[in-house]
Amino acid sequence: QVQLVESGGGLVQAGGSLRLSCTASGRAASSYSMGWFRQAPGKEREFVAAIFSWTTSSTSYTDSVKGRFTISRDYAKNTVYLQMNSLEPEDTAIYYCAAGRGLSVGNYNNTGTYNYWGQGTQVTVSS
Repeated sequence: QVQLVESGGGLVQAGGSLRLSCTASGRAASSYSMGWFRQAPGKEREFVAAIFSWTTSSTSYTDSVKGRFTISRDYAKNTVYLQMNSLEPEDTAIYYCAAGRGLSVGNYNNTGTYNYWGQGTQVTVSS
């Protein structure tokens, strides 16, 4: 069992920055690949970014956040970060952290691939 706790959300103006954190605890938490998803009102949960457990340098992003968001991982703290720069109103959503063991290049962006989820943190970007 793995527990995930997100923090760092809030209200920011367009063009601003936020850094989300997700701290994992539980059995073998550091062995999981980690992802960030988001869900806007009335929309399905969508993939944002992932960082793979087999190499700390391997990451993937959805096209709309490439060049603006950066996912990183601190193994010593069992924490994954999502640095979000140049935020846009379209980035407004609840952001969820997720942990999974079955990630591959074919499924890392699917919600069903992940085994554990955090409670979510609200990000609101005003225009």
